[in-house]
Amino acid sequence: MRKIFLWLAISGTLLISTPLFAATILVFGDSLSSGYGLRAGEGWVDLLAKELAPQHRVFNASQTGETTDGGLSRLPHALKQYQPDIVILELGGNDGLRGLPVSAMQHNLTAMVKLVRQQGGQVLLVGMTLPPNYGQQYIQQFQHSFVAVAKQQQLALVPLLVAGFAADLNQFQPDGIHPKAQVQRQMMNTVLTGLRPLLTTAQRKSR
Repeated sequence: MRKIFLWLAISGTLLISTPLFAATILVFGDSLSSGYGLRAGEGWVDLLAKELAPQHRVFNASQTGETTDGGLSRLPHALKQYQPDIVILELGGNDGLRGLPVSAMQHNLTAMVKLVRQQGGQVLLVGMTLPPNYGQQYIQQFQHSFVAVAKQQQLALVPLLVAGFAADLNQFQPDGIHPKAQVQRQMMNTVLTGLRPLLTTAQRKSR
């Protein structure tokens, strides 16, 4: 809902103002969004929340180790709890790391998109890649799956969360998977580019 202020008064005396927000945003992802290996406040989701405050609210329901199957089972509760206008869906990386079938990942992502839409929300899908040792064919299928879901469901898409440094191991923690603090703002800006059009739509709906 749009940002307005409710003035509560007793006997004509102003007590408080309570802000209502233009959009409630839920980040629903895995360790790349939960801040794995980072200090509190360093992750890209925390930076996004600061960037969008006070006009919008950002909640983080990301869980380290989450797969699309686990996400699908958790999502109904998260939607009920947060009632988001926009869901940033950043899942699939752990499916790929486990070598799970791409078709199953696509099915789960599509099912999550439909759940969000049934609640009246919008989805920003965030794609990922895999380390080179997973083989070129599987990596291509994995990356294309995000594009395919976005095209089939007519979604906004951030093709690659780690765009701009995916091949630079110096930007990753020792595990070679989780980005360091120094590139979290870059990740935030990458997501924000795809998010801004949805924020505009959410603000129009709230008027």
